[in-house]
Amino acid sequence: MHKLCKRLPWLMVIMLLANLGAVAQTQAQIAGQNLASVASSYPIKPIRFVVPFTPGSASDILARTVGERLAATWGQPVNVENRPGAGSVIATGQVAKTEPDGYTLIVVSAGHVVNPLFYGNLSYDTFKDFSGVIPLASLPSVLFVAPALGVSTAKELVSLAHAKPGVLNYASGGAGSASHVNAEKFIAATSIDVVHVPLKGAPEMVTETIGGRTQFGFLPIISALPTLRGGKLKALAVSSRNRSNTLPDTPTMAEAGMPTAEFNFWIGLLAPSKTPRDIVSKLNTEIARILQTPDVRDRLANLGADPMLLTPVEFDLYMHEEYKTLSRVIKPAGPTLK
Repeated sequence: MHKLCKRLPWLMVIMLLANLGAVAQTQAQIAGQNLASVASSYPIKPIRFVVPFTPGSASDILARTVGERLAATWGQPVNVENRPGAGSVIATGQVAKTEPDGYTLIVVSAGHVVNPLFYGNLSYDTFKDFSGVIPLASLPSVLFVAPALGVSTAKELVSLAHAKPGVLNYASGGAGSASHVNAEKFIAATSIDVVHVPLKGAPEMVTETIGGRTQFGFLPIISALPTLRGGKLKALAVSSRNRSNTLPDTPTMAEAGMPTAEFNFWIGLLAPSKTPRDIVSKLNTEIARILQTPDVRDRLANLGADPMLLTPVEFDLYMHEEYKTLSRVIKPAGPTLK
């Protein structure tokens, strides 16, 4: 009896641990069932696509194109909210703090991955606080000028900039935006001395260049095309590896003699990082299907954009690699990035 009494506490501990293990296993099973149930019923209310750029920007156009078709398929509204400012970091920080339930997502551009290099006090972690859902498209960017500038090629623009150091202004959609990163690659490739004029987005970039306050800039063809076709802006080169079917007579940067100025402009959809993976996967699958439908493919092609189909894991890896590549260009620029 005495030996049994000594052993009793240990027996009770073992029994307690066993019970706790069983409870934990049951809770995990319930959580898994609940998660599966949430994903299968998703969405049950409107979804928000937050676009940290102005209406009419490439991100805005793609968000609305995908959102309309997603709403038609799932029977829930997809509301696009434009929240431009500070190269997208304000809106991105707000979305990072939202409920990770799949109902608030953010549409970002290629500049998202290098914002940590431009801003030292971000309210969010670019990679830890977000999960990639799917890239929406890869878009060739175009180097544009106003016809009044009197240049017809990228080399002529570079020669003018060298002849007038510190005089020419270039427009961007804000410090850290993809248009800014694209311009920095061009500047690094050509060693020109030009002044950065950060603006809210594509419409302002176009207006300021036509008006003469800025002399050149980079925009995805999807945003610049109407003005290019109207003759108010002139295309000098595309920053993609291959020529654009939309602007077939416009040379690539490599053809213009500036291969290191090549830049891949992409737009993608992100979710707060704790969003259930089943919901992220469901969004990825449905949006990938939408991007491959004939009408959307034709619309993207007419706008100079190509679907960029990656899984969520592949998209996260791609963004990490883009950060590594672009940081080699951005870091040396340092104080010029304002």
